Amino acid sequence: MSAKQQKSRAYRLRFTDAERADPELSPHIRKAEKAADKLDAAQAKIPKKKVLRKQRVFDEAKAKPKTRLYFEEIDKPKPPSKLSHAVLSAPALEAHRQIGKVEHENVGVETAHKSEVAAESGVRAVRSIHRSHALKAHRTAATLEKKADRANISALYQKTLRENPQLSSNPLSRWQQKQAIKRQYAAAKRAGQTAGTAKKTAERTAKAAKKTAEAAQKTAAFAARHWKPILIVLGVAVAVMLIMSAASSFLMLFQAGVPSVAISTYPSTDEAMLGAEAAYAAIEHELQHEIDNYETLHSGYDEYRYNLDEIGHDPYVLISILTAWHGSEWTLDEVRDTLDMLFEKQYQLTETVEVEVRYRTETRTGTYSYTDPETGETVTEEYEYEVEVPYNYYICNVTLHNENLSHLPLYIMSEEKVGMYAIYMSTLGNRPDLFAGYPNASTLEDYPKYDIPEEYLADETFAAIIEEAEKYLGYPYVWGGSNPTTSFDCSGFVSWVLTNSGVLNTGRLGAQGLYNICTPVSATNARPGDLVFFVGTYDTPGVSHVGIYVGDGMMIHAGNPIHYSSINTSYYQEHFYAFGRLPL
Repeated sequence: MSAKQQKSRAYRLRFTDAERADPELSPHIRKAEKAADKLDAAQAKIPKKKVLRKQRVFDEAKAKPKTRLYFEEIDKPKPPSKLSHAVLSAPALEAHRQIGKVEHENVGVETAHKSEVAAESGVRAVRSIHRSHALKAHRTAATLEKKADRANISALYQKTLRENPQLSSNPLSRWQQKQAIKRQYAAAKRAGQTAGTAKKTAERTAKAAKKTAEAAQKTAAFAARHWKPILIVLGVAVAVMLIMSAASSFLMLFQAGVPSVAISTYPSTDEAMLGAEAAYAAIEHELQHEIDNYETLHSGYDEYRYNLDEIGHDPYVLISILTAWHGSEWTLDEVRDTLDMLFEKQYQLTETVEVEVRYRTETRTGTYSYTDPETGETVTEEYEYEVEVPYNYYICNVTLHNENLSHLPLYIMSEEKVGMYAIYMSTLGNRPDLFAGYPNASTLEDYPKYDIPEEYLADETFAAIIEEAEKYLGYPYVWGGSNPTTSFDCSGFVSWVLTNSGVLNTGRLGAQGLYNICTPVSATNARPGDLVFFVGTYDTPGVSHVGIYVGDGMMIHAGNPIHYSSINTSYYQEHFYAFGRLPL
């Protein structure tokens, strides 16, 4: 351990040279050590004081114990809390309340009382400012300690994943592992802060082992003298253990399912969730009102042109985002700012003004004069004529873009939170009744299973694709998702399956990108393992959806959730584009 680490007061993890050299782990290790350095610097700024300590030592020269005094530098304690101030000032506040009841009866008393209250308020303000300043170093250290803990946990988590790759198979196992690491880290940190020296620990362990050995010898001697009763007791014990084992097995099966259900269930109350949905719908209603009355609210233009997306959202998407974002039970008041943030990211209402120079025909009146040759009289007459007059014509272009609420998790959340969002969407928070009948609400459907004919699976390449693809049956559709942690969208699913089945390393391609690497084939020549492409399934140029063809008019694809579907339905026939053969 370095001298710097020995002086450190922050809780630091120890890593091997091999772990530090690992390109996957080293960034997390550096981040943890940097956080610990910042914590040490912050703790050094906490005001210190010296206290006198006593220590009992043994004087070998005089062969007797003696007491040694020394000074130890410790952190100054935090200033008294506001609660203690409130308790101490409670009698004074009560006195002010009693005076306030009768002060209006005497002008002098009222004036004096108000002056006293003002003075005490000033004193309290000064005390509050002083206390806040005195606590600044403590607050900074506390904040940095939390950051250091998070960095340590993240480093431990990445180390665990490197040693146990199977833990990253799905969002649920990753979440459970991270919670376990948090508990282990907290326990290790407490032990590191409170444990005695290694020497004392070893001595206690040796004593315990000695006592255990002595007890074992006594037990063996007793068993030799009373072997018959012991056999009877053991027989009864075995029977009880068999019964308890069966009960324990059932309990373990039950408990194994309980965490999964608990993790995937919305933790907030119905009142909070329905309130959040109503609050978001109310903001959307205000937006719709502005659109419906735009020409009245934004008058002064000659023409209005509109390019408007529909206003609306899936309430389950909203609640799943809020729950994954806040990480625990929340109330409506706690998520109002988040609702505003989501609304601003989902909807963009823009106005652009064009000015065109146009011409209109105007009739004007002119005069001309002439002299009558016979009389010599000058006569003036009027006449009308038309002219083309330029003028500015103002066109207001109003555009409303709806980003689709389900697209936002990928942009605003960490991979871990997107994984939790995917878990909630895959179960609808175990509350399919919560928004039943709401417009745009997701529904849980029991998608039928499909068995691919055995003769198709004789093709090793196709079998490898299906083996990988079927691991993710039931995973929810998550726009932009490209791995099991975040779940998948259509092209993310196909790219992942092709790459991780070992068939073809495509990297992360979109639906159009997958089409571009394929060779188009006719429907009659399509075979299991080809890709099937669709257009116009949502507003995007080019290919918009892709699935893996499994033969007999069926495909496996990232619908919602990932499942097998027939491509012969009216919907998919309407949007069908082409089959494509991979460059294998």
